[in-house]
Amino acid sequence: MSDEKAKKNVTVRTRKFKTNKLLRRKQMILDVIHPNLPNVPKTELQTRIGKVYHSDPANVVLFGFKTHFGGGKSTGFCLIYDDQSSLKEFEPKYRLVRAGLAKAKEGSRKQKKERKNRQKKLKGTKKASVSSTATKKAAKK
Repeated sequence: MSDEKAKKNVTVRTRKFKTNKLLRRKQMILDVIHPNLPNVPKTELQTRIGKVYHSDPANVVLFGFKTHFGGGKSTGFCLIYDDQSSLKEFEPKYRLVRAGLAKAKEGSRKQKKERKNRQKKLKGTKKASVSSTATKKAAKK
């Protein structure tokens, strides 16, 4: 079977559909049936769900997909936000970074901890200068 035929053979079903007005989104569980394919790309699922629910694919967030043993079926979560601003307001930072809507923090975990401990020793406005001097020192090296 060709790759194009296999993509047409993909079925997307929704379960536990809920409209969450407080968070300005629709939320559901997706069951993706994909025989003869290892998995379906999230970008393809976003466009498909965007068409079905008359929404911009950029407002569709997919996560937590698990492929069932033996393949052929995957299950995950889907959130469809009403607009981009509510997506940025309610989505966790790490998912915004994945979607390219936010920038990841710079520096390693150790650097962040060292900066925190240096700041503990200072009071007031000097705390802010600790982080800027640390980055300047790192840039010199």
